[in-house]
Amino acid sequence: MTTLRIDLVSDVVCPWCYLGARRLMQALEHTRVNYELHWQPFQLNPDMDDAGQDLQEHLSAKYGSTVRQSAEIRGRLTGLGEAVGAAFNFYPQMRIYNTRQAHELLAWAAEQGGQTELAMALFAAYFEQEKALNEPQVLLDAAAQAGLDVTEAAQVLASGRYQAKVEEQSQFWPQQGINGVPAFIFQNKYLVSGAQEVDSLIQVLEQLREEIA
Repeated sequence: MTTLRIDLVSDVVCPWCYLGARRLMQALEHTRVNYELHWQPFQLNPDMDDAGQDLQEHLSAKYGSTVRQSAEIRGRLTGLGEAVGAAFNFYPQMRIYNTRQAHELLAWAAEQGGQTELAMALFAAYFEQEKALNEPQVLLDAAAQAGLDVTEAAQVLASGRYQAKVEEQSQFWPQQGINGVPAFIFQNKYLVSGAQEVDSLIQVLEQLREEIA
């Protein structure tokens, strides 16, 4: 049976990416298809300094979101997340971060066979556990939770040997016209944008299963 390739372009501080990933996982559970999932980097804040920024300040400055608008969106996300096992926990002191090092670990994890496990651990650390993704220990704890070698993960972070690869990949996707995430690319040719409903993803997967059979 042919394997379906899925590329998920996302950032681990993007709540819609977490929701979209959870929905994809649920859709895959309902569809009998062999697949390979590849997480592709998209840095929402590549120029942000290591200290990060207060989340509400960031949303106001970047998108013009008011406190009320942000609260409404967070409430909506919380409700949507509950349906697919994403327990969003938006708290007053929440900050947003530059995610370059998280993506470097994800690039390494792809070679270790634990990329999806690491991505989901990073999402959970940030959105559910009030963890700061600018702290190396938080990244290493996520690697441990994903079953990866923590000593090697620490070497990856210290060496920066995946930095060039992440930068190259991060520039590639916007050049392909992807300026918002999540974005799903199936078989290197079919693009589905946004955190689609589970039923919509199931429909896509079933159509592709017939195509590649």
